[in-house]
Amino acid sequence: MDEAIRQEILAMSRTAHGLTEESYQQNSSTRGEPGWDEKQRVLLADMALHLLQTSLREGELSEEGLKRNLFSILTISDQFIHNHDLKAIADELYSS
Repeated sequence: MDEAIRQEILAMSRTAHGLTEESYQQNSSTRGEPGWDEKQRVLLADMALHLLQTSLREGELSEEGLKRNLFSILTISDQFIHNHDLKAIADELYSS
């Protein structure tokens, strides 16, 4: 990937990440309340942005960072994708 493009994507992701975290913090919903699913969707977007930043960071791809990102994404996604036990798959990332 061209370095200028990589830097531009990372800069845009930092902006999106800041807006996403702000939106998450403004939602005071807790599990079972109206707005909880929306809050979790925003959190999932936040974790996807973390994955983007981990993937495009300079140097070698951090295995630990990638595991952390995937663990979070799978754990949050588990509540939206039924009958696939994504949480168990996420837990396997740290079992070995």
